Amino acid sequence: MSGNEHLERLATHELEIGATDAVQRHVTRKVVEPKPVSQRKLDFEHRRPRWLREMMAEATGVFFYVYPGIASTAAFFLNGTEPQFGSLFQIGWAYAIGIAFAIITCASTSGGHFNPAITLCFAYWQGFPWKKVPYYIFAQVFGAFVAGLVLMGQYHEQISVFTAESIAAGKGTVYNGGPASILCTFPGETQNNLGYLFLIEWFVDSFIGIVIWASLDPANPFVSPYSAPFVIGLAYANMVWGFADISISTNLARDLGTRIVAAIWFGGEAFSYKNYSWIAILVNVPATFFATAYYEFLMRDSLKKIGHGHAVHEEGEEGLARHLTKTGKMEMENGTTSTLRKGESHV
Repeated sequence: MSGNEHLERLATHELEIGATDAVQRHVTRKVVEPKPVSQRKLDFEHRRPRWLREMMAEATGVFFYVYPGIASTAAFFLNGTEPQFGSLFQIGWAYAIGIAFAIITCASTSGGHFNPAITLCFAYWQGFPWKKVPYYIFAQVFGAFVAGLVLMGQYHEQISVFTAESIAAGKGTVYNGGPASILCTFPGETQNNLGYLFLIEWFVDSFIGIVIWASLDPANPFVSPYSAPFVIGLAYANMVWGFADISISTNLARDLGTRIVAAIWFGGEAFSYKNYSWIAILVNVPATFFATAYYEFLMRDSLKKIGHGHAVHEEGEEGLARHLTKTGKMEMENGTTSTLRKGESHV
């Protein structure tokens, strides 16, 4: 029997093959078999409040997203922007991979919103319960807040030295490239036009919003559930690479949570500097709603979603049949349609 035949039969679990037997024994030696689940564990997990699990997942996900991003920013700024300690390219990747890890780790529990604007859009467009919106948003802001606290503790000595040097140089602590900007965004010295900063934030957040909504569209054949975390992460990184030198926020929770930490350490100027904070905190919500509305009205193909089995007509098969008859898209077959079953679009 050839080597290829051995490999093909290996997947069939036919244990009379010597090679298969050896591999099976190797796996059991190297991999710890899961122990039986106890009734005590099942009872404990059953008693956990669902709302608490969801809040902790959202907070943990935002932490996983913000923490590596601000840590990369800290390493970059605290070392005088020397290239061996990082760059804007590295910071973009830190956020991208952090977002991917956040979705992979926590989305199965809470849905993986990690952004108040996305939570509000899910509630408006997708039927996410409005009663959950406030505690999702609180958890998201809290996750960013904790990320900021942890970073300030870990980099306390270096940030203290950087702060003293910045004050001695007459620059203060709150400015773009200063100690406070490790945590949140501030405009550059020459960026004084708030309308300009508003438009930049609007377009950046709209870009990200459309990519997120397209990635979460189950009828989109180009993004699988396995690749979506990385696609969404790269959308954020793409904007960091393009606009970090101009000042962008991209996420209400990410900015507000860390800005509160900045205010605790560096004073209220973290919110008042150039009157910019309202742009960083608030623009994300209407911009993301605009992006999702753009996708829903101009790009969504709900019939394709139904055809792929990811949704149903609100009036069932009869309602779907009426729609198809009215639009003349399909020939009828026992109250359903043959071509719809193939998942074809009505476009």
